[in-house]
Amino acid sequence: MNYHQRILKLNVNGHPKEILARDADTLLDVLRDGLGLTGSKRGCDLGTCGCCTVQVDGAPILSCLTLACEMEDKDIRTVEDLAQSNQLAPLQRCWSEAGASQCGFCSPGFLMTADALLREHPNPNREEIKKALAGNLCRCTGYVKILDAVEACAKQTQEQAV
Repeated sequence: MNYHQRILKLNVNGHPKEILARDADTLLDVLRDGLGLTGSKRGCDLGTCGCCTVQVDGAPILSCLTLACEMEDKDIRTVEDLAQSNQLAPLQRCWSEAGASQCGFCSPGFLMTADALLREHPNPNREEIKKALAGNLCRCTGYVKILDAVEACAKQTQEQAV
C-alpha cells in the first residue's frame, strides 16, 4: 500500500517539533512512536478509557481518536510537561500523597484531565470532579483516592492563593 506521508509541524510541550507522519496516524501514535513521549498510554483505542488523554489548546482530548495531521498550529501538552525543573507539579504531589495510583497505567490520562479541570475551575466540588473525570477508567483503585487527590490539590491551590 502507498501511504501518503508529510512533515507535520507540531507544538508539543512548548517546543516546535517536525515529524514525518501518515495522514491516518493518530496523535497518540505520533507522540509515542514518533516523538518518544510514552507517558500517554494506549488503552482501548476506542475512546472509552481515557488513558491516552492529552491537552490540546488547554482542553483534554483523546489522542487515540485524534488525527495528528489536524493538530498543526495547536498547543499540545502531554503528561511529561506537568513536572517542571525536575519538580512534581502540585497535582502530581497530591496524587502521590493520596496514593491515587496503583499500577499507574491510567494516571497520565487522569492527571491531564484533572489538570485541565483545575485550570478551568480551580475550586471544584466532589461531584464536579467526578463529572470531569468520568471519561477516565481505572481498573485498580476504586477512584476514591483519585478524587481525594484532586480535591487536595484544589484546596492547596486555594490556600496558597490567600
